[in-house]
Amino acid sequence: MIIGVPKEIKANENRVALTPAGALEFTKRGHTVYIQSTAGEGSGFSDAEYKEAGAQILPTIGEVYGIAEMIIKVKEPIESEYKLVKPDQLIFTYFHFASYEPLTKAMIDSNAVCLAYETVELPDRSLPLLVPMSEVAGRMAVQEGAKYLEKPVKGRGVLLGGVPGVEPGRVLVLGAGIVGTQAAKMAAGLGAQVTLLDISLSRLRYLADVMPANVVTLFSNEYNIRRLIKDHDLIIGAVLIPGAKAPNLITRDMLKEMRPGTVLVDVAVDQGGCIETCTPTTHDDPIFIIDDVVHYCVANMPGAVPYTSTIALTNATLPYALQLADKGWKKACRDNEPLRKGLNVVNGKVVYQGVADAFGLPYHDVKEVL
Repeated sequence: MIIGVPKEIKANENRVALTPAGALEFTKRGHTVYIQSTAGEGSGFSDAEYKEAGAQILPTIGEVYGIAEMIIKVKEPIESEYKLVKPDQLIFTYFHFASYEPLTKAMIDSNAVCLAYETVELPDRSLPLLVPMSEVAGRMAVQEGAKYLEKPVKGRGVLLGGVPGVEPGRVLVLGAGIVGTQAAKMAAGLGAQVTLLDISLSRLRYLADVMPANVVTLFSNEYNIRRLIKDHDLIIGAVLIPGAKAPNLITRDMLKEMRPGTVLVDVAVDQGGCIETCTPTTHDDPIFIIDDVVHYCVANMPGAVPYTSTIALTNATLPYALQLADKGWKKACRDNEPLRKGLNVVNGKVVYQGVADAFGLPYHDVKEVL
């Protein structure tokens, strides 16, 4: 198969979808890999390293899309890429369709095969291709939240870990999945007082056993959220519904109950966000303020630490990408149910229920396209 890896062109996206080590795995199996020139530089990988791994370098994004049977990316195609996607071309990337209708319609019109990292799902309901970036984003949420709690950037002026004689900062984490767990661990490690909310009692029981003593678990409901936001300094939204829009757990009216300088970090913003007032921001302009509450809503947080993120992502995606290349997407998806669940849009048909529901589009059973 001919694999193409374009350079990411979303604002401040420095990751690349394939490391030189990953390229070598394809080429030694007889596949052809084309990398857009300088695609790996933001992550610390030179064109020379890709060439050494057997990949070929192409100068433009148009040439990569033009020649590839399978495009491997990090982020969803943006508007300038829509016209480059070809019928029957397999696009393997993070799509988050349910949060952005223009992208969904563009990919339907393209007649391409869109396989989304974020909906590849194992029998235990875990999302193996979302996990590594969720781990990065969860840890970064605390790192960024701690920074924006500083007074010069309009935060409350709170040091999360406190000092002897001064109580530590208070962190509220909404959702105890991968993102929430990593955020709670990082905040606890800094010495903050952490409250972790979720609707799964079994998950809360497990985390109550393994988390340090400065992490308290509570059942998530509106009453508890409204009570807690009044005295927590950093609030992290970490709620995800696979393939569907995240629910708004913090609404516009709740901001008035928070103290000035409270910081909100919505890690779910690329899936619609779980904080009503959050809209996607960039690393260039990461925050905005509403009712004296600081909002950090960068949609591609792991893009700020691309060396770590790229290696972690390739570690997870490569086994699936190799199956797609070795077998072709149809056979690979027939043979591998988790991979089959990654199919979202195929040749103009929406085959993932959450995407169809988000925009009132006709839903087609994935068996129709296999």
